[in-house]
Amino acid sequence: MARRAIICGGSLGGLFAAAALQQRGWQITVLERTPVPLAGRGAGIVTHPELVAALASIGASAEGLGIDVYERVAYDIDGARVRTVDFNQVVTSWDRMFQSLRATIADAAYRMGQDVQGYEEAPGHVAAILADGQRIEADLLVGADGFRSAIRAQWQPNVRSAYSGYVVWRTVAPEAALPKAIRADIFGTFGFFLPNGSQIIGYPIAGPDNDLRPGHRRYNFVWYDAVSRGRLVDMLTDADGTRHDMSIPPPRVRDDVIARVIAEAKARLPKPFVEILELGERPFFTPIYDHLSPVMGAGRIALAGDAACGVRPHLGMGVTKAAEDALALARHLDAAPVPEALSAYSAQRVAASRLAFETSRRLGGYIFDCDHTRNRQGRAHPQMARIMRETAAIPDAASETP
Repeated sequence: MARRAIICGGSLGGLFAAAALQQRGWQITVLERTPVPLAGRGAGIVTHPELVAALASIGASAEGLGIDVYERVAYDIDGARVRTVDFNQVVTSWDRMFQSLRATIADAAYRMGQDVQGYEEAPGHVAAILADGQRIEADLLVGADGFRSAIRAQWQPNVRSAYSGYVVWRTVAPEAALPKAIRADIFGTFGFFLPNGSQIIGYPIAGPDNDLRPGHRRYNFVWYDAVSRGRLVDMLTDADGTRHDMSIPPPRVRDDVIARVIAEAKARLPKPFVEILELGERPFFTPIYDHLSPVMGAGRIALAGDAACGVRPHLGMGVTKAAEDALALARHLDAAPVPEALSAYSAQRVAASRLAFETSRRLGGYIFDCDHTRNRQGRAHPQMARIMRETAAIPDAASETP
């Protein structure tokens, strides 16, 4: 009889875990909280060789994965090039990655509108407890339900997400809508703007439906900016006066919050990036939080991806780390009974997660680690070379090719 696994969370991390276990003969059930199909609003994802290898290992398609970018360029406030670094990398979109992973899981095994509130363990099995009172039993429960994981909250209530002090604003702009100068000089690069107290990165991604044709692609705009706790509370309050806890659904961000960020962009950013922001889709923001679970597996419970560790997006390896968590989990479960396998999994992946966690925090700290009198124009950040080299690059010791 096939071993049964429940995966809480149907986003990228949950799909990787489901596909990796399914390949090894597990009967899987994916429980996704939202009742409608997930979408990433075109958000960009930076790939690594480890991620491409992980896709291949679970039978997911990597054909036409994204766009090759060959150089990284830092721009100053005037939009002039300050530094250029050769760096070949494939950049893709959240939607493209989701489609590839979702195709590996049968519709009957992927259940939407299933709000997992917690779990119960008993000798020989574990049960997921849903908001409607439903219980679903299995041999293994994987918490891949994101940084606000209900599974982690019950198991490790003292592991709480801590606000980093800044948010990330995002939008995507159609290539065809951008001025000719931006298309010629900025669109094809992995671009940076590195003034004091802020940071811009941007790069091209596919257009809707993974359209890779020139003229049909999009530019992924990412802006890290400091926000006080008091201001964050205001930003998380929607037009109806409802205060959202840790994040706010993009459509609920107030118009005046959007207007304020565009006004700030005009005052502080290079004109090309302002134009990208104005020509893009309605921008949205995500507060950046930190958390690191000291244990990722015990008994019949495992954590994977963002549920286990909040890696700040500067490393661009959240999806890659989730993939490596999933593959490691499946390998250990092949080698030993569930409790012993989860103990070995935890020992391996907590160490890798800690390295990614600490490296991403260091990179985030560079946003504020510069001389305010010398770097207003984004030309003299003391860590510019390191930021350009280490952003969206896996630390050597964290890389575990499957």
